[in-house]
Amino acid sequence: MAKSPMDSQITMTELVLPNDTNVFGNLMGGRLMYWMDIAAAICATKHCNAQVVTASVDNISFESAIELGNVVHIEAKLSRAFSTSMEVHLKVWGESFKNQERYKSNEAYYTFVALDANRKPTRVPELVPGTDEEKRLFEGALRRRQLRLILGGKMRPEDADELKALFIQVRPGL
Repeated sequence: MAKSPMDSQITMTELVLPNDTNVFGNLMGGRLMYWMDIAAAICATKHCNAQVVTASVDNISFESAIELGNVVHIEAKLSRAFSTSMEVHLKVWGESFKNQERYKSNEAYYTFVALDANRKPTRVPELVPGTDEEKRLFEGALRRRQLRLILGGKMRPEDADELKALFIQVRPGL
């Protein structure tokens, strides 16, 4: 049965405590990645109703530091489901109570594989995007997947048709 990205979307909220920070009083990147992995796993599990394991994490670029005492909001939403894997798009926001502002910290893509009771990959439900943003993320997911497979040594660059289409223009009659 097909599902919408909204069916498994979650928001996880954490308070940045002293044990979560580096020597500058900012949230440690590793702690944020840990929280992001949990949020993405919950989202993927909700979509497929099965146990999941992290298969890959795409580039995480930190735009803004999140300071001690601030709140972290992690929004996780499925961007695409393949046969046994799912790509989860995460957006991270910091919130300062002192300044009464919410600001973007970073975003990333995590990939999960659904497992059956014997810990073997199992099929996941189809994902049907609804909003324009969901459709944009869905369309880009195949290119991101091919890039992950190439970087992981599981696909040859010459077989990445979606990626080649970005760089090679075919002229009619050639």
